[in-house]
Amino acid sequence: MNKTITELIARKLDLAVEYVESVVKLYLDGATIPFIARYRKEATGMMNEVQIAAVISLLEKYNELIDRKKTILKTIDEQGKLTETLKKNIEECWTSAELEDIYLPFKPKKKTKASVAIERGLEPLAKIIMSQNHEYPEKIAARFLNQEVKSIGEALQGARDIIAEWVNENTYARNRIRKLFEIMAILKTGIVRGKEEEGLKYKDYYNYHEKLRYIPSHRFLAIMRAAKEGVLKIEVEPEAEEVLMILEKIFIKQENKCAEQIRLAIKDSYKRLLQPSMESEVLKLKKEIADDEAIAVFTKNLRQLLMEPPLGQLKVMGIDPGFRTGCKIVCLDETGALLDNKAVFPHPPVNEPEKSAKIINKLIEQYQIQAIAIGDGTAGRETYDFIRGMVLESHIRIFMVNEDGASIYSASEIAREELGDYDLTVRGAVSIGRRLMDPLAELVKIDPKSIGVGQYQHDVDQSLLKKALEQTTESCVNMVGVELNTASKSLLTFVSGIGPQLATNIINYRNENSRFCSREELKKVKRMGEKAFEQCAGFLRIKGAVNPLDNSAVHPESYYIVEKIANSLNCKIENLINNKDKLILIKPEELADEKTGVPTITDIIAELEKPGRDPRSEIIQLEFSSNIRDIADLKTGMILEGIVTNITNFGAFVDIGVKQDGLVHISELADRFVKNPYDIVQIKQKVKVRILNIDQERKRINLSMKNQNN
Repeated sequence: MNKTITELIARKLDLAVEYVESVVKLYLDGATIPFIARYRKEATGMMNEVQIAAVISLLEKYNELIDRKKTILKTIDEQGKLTETLKKNIEECWTSAELEDIYLPFKPKKKTKASVAIERGLEPLAKIIMSQNHEYPEKIAARFLNQEVKSIGEALQGARDIIAEWVNENTYARNRIRKLFEIMAILKTGIVRGKEEEGLKYKDYYNYHEKLRYIPSHRFLAIMRAAKEGVLKIEVEPEAEEVLMILEKIFIKQENKCAEQIRLAIKDSYKRLLQPSMESEVLKLKKEIADDEAIAVFTKNLRQLLMEPPLGQLKVMGIDPGFRTGCKIVCLDETGALLDNKAVFPHPPVNEPEKSAKIINKLIEQYQIQAIAIGDGTAGRETYDFIRGMVLESHIRIFMVNEDGASIYSASEIAREELGDYDLTVRGAVSIGRRLMDPLAELVKIDPKSIGVGQYQHDVDQSLLKKALEQTTESCVNMVGVELNTASKSLLTFVSGIGPQLATNIINYRNENSRFCSREELKKVKRMGEKAFEQCAGFLRIKGAVNPLDNSAVHPESYYIVEKIANSLNCKIENLINNKDKLILIKPEELADEKTGVPTITDIIAELEKPGRDPRSEIIQLEFSSNIRDIADLKTGMILEGIVTNITNFGAFVDIGVKQDGLVHISELADRFVKNPYDIVQIKQKVKVRILNIDQERKRINLSMKNQNN
């Protein structure tokens, strides 16, 4: 473990060094973020998952920087130019930009104007001019004429080319200009000629300029997308006069003819070398910040979607609605297993409502259906109204279910593995039904980018996005816990320490042995070593296990603590479960030992009070206005109920029962100033909105949540 790195991480994240060291050690020993956060609180000072992930992310970045340093040191050493001072400067450098600045003069280059001038013997002339001790550089330049340098003008130009490269490679100068770019650079855009019609959606940015550091991330990503598509041309720089003034102050020491040559070289260096380099740097830095913010928004939304309340283990009918192709009906048992499927055609053009109702009623009676899940896509509202119009038993609840990504699941390898004997439409209906029963268990089977809660997801760094989404999914799965005897392979894959291969082995063992009777039995699974068992055991639940702790979040390594508690209260372990009167008598500090501290014991007591509790809230139902079906039905000033479908840094999107979600801008979320939309709304929240404006041509609906008491 590199002590310097842990100190840098601790300083940057404002954390204690010893706790950072513990996280790093645990991570390098194979521990996952959920495991460290849940079961190693004493070692980490009770860091949460976000802090632990930040430590690991910085660790990886610093390790990448160390690898880069090794490459740079090797390259310079092979050139025979590695001095002790240079080596020390490189080893003590911990920022990528400064490291590359140090390396720049030694970086292997293709042929440049400066290298050509050096080959022609003009480097001594450049040094003489840079000394600024001569009044007549033209006279000196005359000494350097040869077959390749035929005039004084050529000689001076070659010297200026060399000086321009020196200016560009000067570490101090680059740092000064970099800071100026970071603070004062202005991004300017212009429409590429002939792209006016093609880029109409970027019209707001055809002639746009703003300080780069003030541009919101979502706007910056939109501009960069337009530039990538060839619609916009962009330029980023501060006022050129200010840059040149700084550079001249650094390099010009005299006011003479040599200084005039240097001034010309500085202008050339900035325009040709330094400005493009700094522009690239600040755009890259801004892109990284924008990516981080966009990914953070995506992961927040994904977390809320994955933690959507489950209906639970009930008998469910899933309906994938359609007009021409009909509605695909599936019946699922309490575990989500497919019992039956039918196609009905209650809507035009076939238009068989009576026949369809008869089939549905028969299925409801035959399979004792307790709830109905209807996809919210094409014909969703019409199907919902049709089902509502049927005479159903009062206990049967009807829900509209977001079907984003259901078609992706239908065609996936996972769906083929689970429902290979059925066509895509049946698989889609099954997915809709299962989403109602347990959104988390079903959504883990789908690529998060297909679920519809991200913004600019294709514009951000894809590897970072993938990693963040996987971490979020893993966090949610482990927070909720997984029933070992019913979990799918997809769900098990995200359990701490398991992964795809071990998940397959668990399923195979379960199929061969009917069920798991204890957590200890997990050790019989092929390739389930001590480390994997340590990481996963606490997150797996076994209903009906002999040891009741096997159906709780108490880790097997801490069972001895529960035994100590039971002995101290002179009762059996099962008598502690849900027994608040006994549990309130426990004093964690009296039970703490070298192995288990007060934070863990406090968690154990809370878990014994409500073992295996689901952190998700209760499911809600929403009924849209029956008079609103299409954007044409909307009128300014209408008050409607809706449900939040997506959240961004600039506001929230709300489904109000038409095919296009409306936007509640951040300024319209509340009667007070709102800095963060997440302070006001969350995914799947039921909200009341007022229609501010309708743009039918661009299919945009502006909404407000202000003045709710009026």
